[in-house]
Amino acid sequence: MTVRKIEHVGIMVTSLERSIPFYENTVGMKHLETITHMNGVIRLAFLSFADSPETEVELIEGFTGSLADEGRVHHIAFAVDNIDSEYTRIRSLDVTGVEDEITALPNGSRYFFFRGPDGESIEFFQSTRRGGAKA
Repeated sequence: MTVRKIEHVGIMVTSLERSIPFYENTVGMKHLETITHMNGVIRLAFLSFADSPETEVELIEGFTGSLADEGRVHHIAFAVDNIDSEYTRIRSLDVTGVEDEITALPNGSRYFFFRGPDGESIEFFQSTRRGGAKA
């Protein structure tokens, strides 16, 4: 198993333009990058702390699903060294909600979701930032 740490926590927001400065000025985080998801609608902003860049907050704008069902904190993500082997391992277990394939972001980071025992959304994420392997 190659799970190493919590990668990031995803938080639903209505405006990145409002939320990024809040997390920078109020919480003290540094904005790393903003990318548009493959669907062209959802935008993702990643922030971390200057002294602790290994854990991030992901702000998610443009999600049209039901926030009542999913909440503002959308998921917890864990960094993995090898997304392909972890995908194979998770698919071999008695785990629900495993996605049909690994998703690649425009920056090369790759991820997939599955469900925990109470239906919570868990993501395994292999980042191209901070020395993560390139997809």
